[in-house]
Amino acid sequence: MPGIWETHMKFSQWSRSLVKTIAIVLALALPTALAISSADARVGGGFSSGSRGSRTFSAPPSTTTAPGSTSQFNRTYSQPGGGFNTAAPSRGGLFGRGGGFLGGLAAGFLGAGLLGMLFGGGLFGGLGGLSSILGLIIQIVLIVFVVRLAMSWWQRRNSPQAAYAGAAPGPQANYRSGLGGGFGFGANNNAPLEIKPDDYEAFERLLGDIQSAWSNEDVAKLHTLATPEMVSYFEQDLAQNRARNAVNKVTNVKLLQGDLAEAWREGETDYATVAMRFALIDKTIDRNTGAIVAGSEQPSEVTEVWTFARRPGSPWELSAIQQTN
Repeated sequence: MPGIWETHMKFSQWSRSLVKTIAIVLALALPTALAISSADARVGGGFSSGSRGSRTFSAPPSTTTAPGSTSQFNRTYSQPGGGFNTAAPSRGGLFGRGGGFLGGLAAGFLGAGLLGMLFGGGLFGGLGGLSSILGLIIQIVLIVFVVRLAMSWWQRRNSPQAAYAGAAPGPQANYRSGLGGGFGFGANNNAPLEIKPDDYEAFERLLGDIQSAWSNEDVAKLHTLATPEMVSYFEQDLAQNRARNAVNKVTNVKLLQGDLAEAWREGETDYATVAMRFALIDKTIDRNTGAIVAGSEQPSEVTEVWTFARRPGSPWELSAIQQTN
């Protein structure tokens, strides 16, 4: 009999050691996971953001520059069926950029549970006192359950339907939505639009000017180059950078290839969706020391699909950025 209890105790100690090792790995990995999204740099932060009028939820046609598909919008004022919602989209998700109070609370809860396991306190004090392997298994199951619940909430939060459902009031878009029925297109507001060489030059110029204003954190300039909706996202991302004491610098932007995906008119608003492959030097530096904390001095290439909007008497403005798959 003593041999059985001795074996049980050794097994229990081994199990505790294994669980503590797992807890250490998870505790170290959690901050990294939380920082992944904030490591995305350049203007737009790697998100698909903005609105394309009544075609927001219709994928733009593929092109030679972007032969694959585009990512679904995860930051948009628009609602399915066309048109804009004047409510601002929620920022990020539980583990995304700008998770806010709920994200911090959940992350702190998980972190406290992991550290509690590490030092013997357990996820909850009552369970931490159990000396059997059963108590450890219960703690692991509880942590897995909480993580899965949190991730499920995050996925729902970042779905297009949730992005505008519980949002706070935001700035009014400065162009008309072109509401209409059928396949997400305006009933009488989708006339063909001819894009001229001057327009292409304007798109290329906006590509560089927006990256420059972003790097200089010049919000006033961004307001002259992009729609209020897009600027609201830029301001959120810039605030995240300031919170991390970092600044993103994008330089040497050069358009390598571009072509038109589609162009149309809705009411008084012209839209043009353009695929662009461009080179750039993308680095994030410490605001105080100037040391590079992400990216590098080496040029890289990016392919994105940008949509521009224009009202009568006004220049083109950036209306949306979509990532390519």
